[in-house]
Amino acid sequence: MTPLRAVSGRVPSMQTESSPQDQPLASPAGTGAPHVVVVEGLSKYFGDRLAINDISFAIRPGECVGFLGPNGAGKSTAIHILLGLVRRSSGTIRLLGAEVPKHHQEVKAKIGVVPQIDSLDPDLSVEENLLTYAGYFNIPRRQARHKADELLAFFALENRRQEIITHLSGGQRRRLLLARALINEPQLLILDEPTVGLDPQSRHLMWERLDILRQQGTTMLLTSHYMEEVARLSNRVLILDRGEIVAQGDPEELITEMVGTEVFEVEGTDAELDRLAAEFSQCDATLERASGKLYIYTQEDCTRLVHLLGEQRTWLRRPSNLEDLFIHLTGRSLRES
Repeated sequence: MTPLRAVSGRVPSMQTESSPQDQPLASPAGTGAPHVVVVEGLSKYFGDRLAINDISFAIRPGECVGFLGPNGAGKSTAIHILLGLVRRSSGTIRLLGAEVPKHHQEVKAKIGVVPQIDSLDPDLSVEENLLTYAGYFNIPRRQARHKADELLAFFALENRRQEIITHLSGGQRRRLLLARALINEPQLLILDEPTVGLDPQSRHLMWERLDILRQQGTTMLLTSHYMEEVARLSNRVLILDRGEIVAQGDPEELITEMVGTEVFEVEGTDAELDRLAAEFSQCDATLERASGKLYIYTQEDCTRLVHLLGEQRTWLRRPSNLEDLFIHLTGRSLRES
């Protein structure tokens, strides 16, 4: 694989006067820098089933917002409504200062999408996939080639430009999907499970590239079941459950406020865990029993009680994290719809 470019290597803007991507969408009256996304009172019914229940949120320019929830929580439905693929039942949506779906065609030219399912054209080469996609945005051919060269270099795909898609690894295909989503220099990038199915090396490479884009001010809406990915990339998270937003804000602040600072995971007999639960009541902590374990979420330093764990068969002390918050809000039960 071609060595990665320096992290400081910015993807420069290639817009010219001949490109329709240059013209900014109008800002709402009376505002300076409008939100990139504004959703108010959004609901969606599929027959009698309520998939999204009166949700509201906004995304500021340059933010990466993690959009989280269990399977069936309504994340995909919400994104499909934003992209104009599904009709809303009620509510209002403004993307890049324009009301949708009224101005969806105008807005779609300013959005990049990395889908969860690979949609690359298997009959075309790596470079041809980028150039063909650029044609959908009426980007002049010469400009498209220049932009494609930049993106292939940025995603370490230069030496694969003439390869057909079936010859690429899974990591290379995901990087190409992200490169394709950037060909029109979008003002909003929607990432649907961008590193699904990748090995750790490929995943970290994608994270590095996404982190560079975030530092450059690219506005992103990220859905992922990799909590580490969301915690690493997101400035803010929205957690959706059963069609409703149950929490939104800075991930570290939400973790500290709703879960605690540390977690003790303890295995033992029922009697041992009962005794520990009583002992830890001396500390500001929340307790949970699940699958033969006692989970202790502490709101203060409970080091003075660590000696109580010494006789237990297995125990772990660690910082609380986004996965703890996710489970705290949505439960541990497996859910498919």
